[in-house]
Amino acid sequence: MSLEHGRAVRLAATTRHLYDLGWMRGTSGNVSVVAQEDPRHLLVSASGIAKHATQPEHAVITDAMGQALEGQSHAPSAEAPVHAAIVDVSGARSVVHVHAMSSVLAAARWPSGVALTGVEQMKGLGCSAEGDVYTVPVVENSQDMAVLSERIRRALNPAVPVVLVADHGMYVWGASLDDAANRTESADWLLQHALLLDLVAPPGRRP
Repeated sequence: MSLEHGRAVRLAATTRHLYDLGWMRGTSGNVSVVAQEDPRHLLVSASGIAKHATQPEHAVITDAMGQALEGQSHAPSAEAPVHAAIVDVSGARSVVHVHAMSSVLAAARWPSGVALTGVEQMKGLGCSAEGDVYTVPVVENSQDMAVLSERIRRALNPAVPVVLVADHGMYVWGASLDDAANRTESADWLLQHALLLDLVAPPGRRP
């Protein structure tokens, strides 16, 4: 098995896992991993494929801008340029994009950014749980991927590997495919926690 095929196998398995968690309904969501550097190539999940049916052949090779290389049987996700932008600005090796309900609701509740602090699960994002405040940025959605990419570039917080897109979902990144997927699980838990805490103990009623 070639290194590239091995990555495609893991990308497909990760995509199916995220579908099973309910975060990639239908054909929504996408996953990428850096396949090589100099020149940089990404493997990106294909467009229009039901995520529960994703197979290794649905991993599409793109250039450093997220544009598909010639001679492939599938087109990459339309959001491949966003993945490429996040890799470029963050140095990540993998990016996950999901439509988790928690991310959409949290972006609506806190459109200026979601503050996270003092919760043990924050370690799953590579953040401290000792009381430091980390703000997850929220950007306005756009159907123009160049516009969305630029908004994320400008908003990205290097201290926390998550960006929420209003009325859309979230992007999470990490040093590997497994790292990005694990951080996505942590991000969903933390956003659910923030939303529920806001209901049961709003700021004015907390000790």
